[in-house]
Amino acid sequence: MNQFVPRITAVGSYTPERRLTNADLERMVETDDEWIVQRTGIRERRISAPEEYTSHLCIEAVKDLVNRYGAVLDDVDLLIVSTSTPDFTFPSTASLVQAHFGIPQTLAFDLSAACAGFIYSLHTARSMLASGLHRKALVIGADALSKITDYTDRTTCILFGDGAGAVLLERDAEGAEASWLASTFGSDGTGGVHLYRTGIASSLNGVPVNAGGKLVQNGREVYKFAVQTVPKGVAELLKQAGLSSGSVDWFIPHSANLRIIESVCERTGIPLEKTLHTIEHFGNTSAATIPLALHQGIKQGLLKEGDKVLMYGFGGGFVHGGLLLKWKEPLSKR
Repeated sequence: MNQFVPRITAVGSYTPERRLTNADLERMVETDDEWIVQRTGIRERRISAPEEYTSHLCIEAVKDLVNRYGAVLDDVDLLIVSTSTPDFTFPSTASLVQAHFGIPQTLAFDLSAACAGFIYSLHTARSMLASGLHRKALVIGADALSKITDYTDRTTCILFGDGAGAVLLERDAEGAEASWLASTFGSDGTGGVHLYRTGIASSLNGVPVNAGGKLVQNGREVYKFAVQTVPKGVAELLKQAGLSSGSVDWFIPHSANLRIIESVCERTGIPLEKTLHTIEHFGNTSAATIPLALHQGIKQGLLKEGDKVLMYGFGGGFVHGGLLLKWKEPLSKR
């Protein structure tokens, strides 16, 4: 089977209008701005309206992609939405996006990999395009975490916000140099009890779990997992590509917590100045953090043709995954 070379041709993003600041949280739970900033780096997060759900965030991000790049969606034949907060168990959020834009014929499904979901989805889409089975993919990372956050729990409610990011993948010109340099993925399901959203089961790995459909997190254990796992994954990506940490132009980790990002940078040797994140103004938006940061970097003119971009996601599962690519400028309006 022929191998085709996929590339990112358009990027879009969306965050809701409402801001939830640290000052707002001071009036809701026992906390204060200094405590939040010192421990997380977060100053505000965006919160979706009462009747605004993940599908709406996705749709707005795709509209932004279309408006910015003049992208055509009629021939999209693969649509993946990575989310932990689907509007419904079924129909999928991807199907709701397909219906809104009237895409006539596409494989559409949701992918659940928590905060690593966008990386999992991007890897899945580029693999399916490279195989020749599909020609054009729309990949969205989106979460409305405010819908599942317990705002009486001061340890978690300070972290999470809502948002969405979308990218379009298409086959590159024949003979084009590959954008994708390396990939690595992993999972440790024994860590699931430390970060989960309650469901229909009353226990997880034999451990009783809370009910109520809310997000539950053991922040200490998540921190340990991230700072131990991500640097090893980064080292593996660099080894595969035959590069050093100094060769990385931009590092886009999952924006979970600024202290995690700082620790990972210290352990990998990648300067914090080369890191793109959205933690200060958007908080942890789960599957949306990496595409949001990617789009911020593009809009600020930071990403340049040929830059080495390393993206790494990690989260509930525990799951993690990273991609290293040689950046190609998204296509101009056409």
